Amino acid sequence: MTDSIVLTPEGYLELEQELNELKNVRRPEIIRALKEARAQGDLSENADYDAARNDQAKVEAQIKELEYQLEHAIIADNKKTAGKVSIGCTVTIAYAEDDTEDFKLVGATEADIFNNKISNDSPLGKAIFNHKKGDKVMVESPNGGYEVTIVNIA
Repeated sequence: MTDSIVLTPEGYLELEQELNELKNVRRPEIIRALKEARAQGDLSENADYDAARNDQAKVEAQIKELEYQLEHAIIADNKKTAGKVSIGCTVTIAYAEDDTEDFKLVGATEADIFNNKISNDSPLGKAIFNHKKGDKVMVESPNGGYEVTIVNIA
């Protein structure tokens, strides 16, 4: 298993911003909440203190995970693969029925189907990777294979 995490430049920036928000906004808020809860006295029956400690644990785990991802990130450079589908490209594909779909090919950690971002590790992502505009590609999926045509790469 590889430790590297493939990100687009935008994805890397989003992770940095999220980490910055957690460290400089959420962490100080939780510290204040803990101080206020301690000031209330008996901690053994203090729900505010317990909630703040739980929040603190979640935020610290998120910070650790984001730091790991940023430390092991490889930023995709699609300029090296000009004219071919690569991570960071926006791709238009046509299905056999001539329905077209646009999506951005991203690394697995950035995948978000609701925002038309598909992973390079998905069946479709694997199938079209490194292909050119006009190529017909067979996509193998758990529900059977299907063919797509790469209409545009941006």
